[in-house]
Amino acid sequence: TLYSDSLLTILSVSFFPSATNNTQPNSRTMTTAKDPITITHTATSSSFTIHPYGAHITSYATSPNAPPILFLSRDAILDGTKPIRGGIPLCFPQFGQPDPSYPQHGFLRNNYWKVVEGSAFDDDANGAGIAMELSLKDAVHARGGKWGEDTKYDCVCRFRVRICGESMTNTLEVENTGTEAFDFQMLLHTYYLVSEGKALDGTVCYVEGLKGYKVSDKVSGEEYVNDSDEPIVIKDSIVDRVYTPMGEKVGLDVVVGTGPGRKILLKANGDVDGKAVPVSGVVWNPVEKAKSMADFGDDQFNDMICVEPGLLSDVPVLEAGKKVTFTQVIKSV
Repeated sequence: TLYSDSLLTILSVSFFPSATNNTQPNSRTMTTAKDPITITHTATSSSFTIHPYGAHITSYATSPNAPPILFLSRDAILDGTKPIRGGIPLCFPQFGQPDPSYPQHGFLRNNYWKVVEGSAFDDDANGAGIAMELSLKDAVHARGGKWGEDTKYDCVCRFRVRICGESMTNTLEVENTGTEAFDFQMLLHTYYLVSEGKALDGTVCYVEGLKGYKVSDKVSGEEYVNDSDEPIVIKDSIVDRVYTPMGEKVGLDVVVGTGPGRKILLKANGDVDGKAVPVSGVVWNPVEKAKSMADFGDDQFNDMICVEPGLLSDVPVLEAGKKVTFTQVIKSV
């Protein structure tokens, strides 16, 4: 993997104000709550907010006075009645809706997750973070088809978040706890805030690092290889493209321009049962389509760009008892 396991370990410090620090917590105890949780790294004053509904990160800032890294729609619905627009939605077991028998992007973002008690930590050297978990039996919404209530599959999903100043690490892990293998896709649908409303200004809002990728344009239907050194930019119409690595390329490593003087370094990797899987990247901005989205301001396409790493192609099935682990690291520079 790109980063050592020690950096992704959720340390054992109690999060809840009524509890005392305990060096021997029961890490499998779950705590159910519906209110958003804000985690702050004391040493750097960086912070993020995560909602139990969807284990959805809605904000991340490198310091109290720094501009937000993530975009959240001003019309986002935060009451648990529909997925949150903005931040980092989690997609599994499908991205989009290749299987129309169950909802778009799967069931992770439509259900309440549980905090792993004792998982929250705030450590000078290792940062601060938290872990959340969702068992399939607790996913009561957005099911259907082969993932319906009578499914032969079973799984446990875990999401770990760690911040340390100017970087945030997100790790989504799914363990097949059943007896049947299943196919899947997995993606972190990350929305970045573009400062000064300059998402359509290609000099300051762009994606670099996707040369040599196969492109599937979901708007025009075209498929081609990106052989240009030019960065990917948003112009005057919707952009919805999947960039799939070719050859020996496995991990995703791109630079995202998010406004004047702002950049994000994004790295992502994934493995199934310890074997590395190629990471695709999706670039999306709805532009004119924003007007038809009830939870998205008509003009807010100027304020965001989605750059979404995912395991979308050539993904092996997840056998019984095995795990898939997918990590993205966001660094503000």
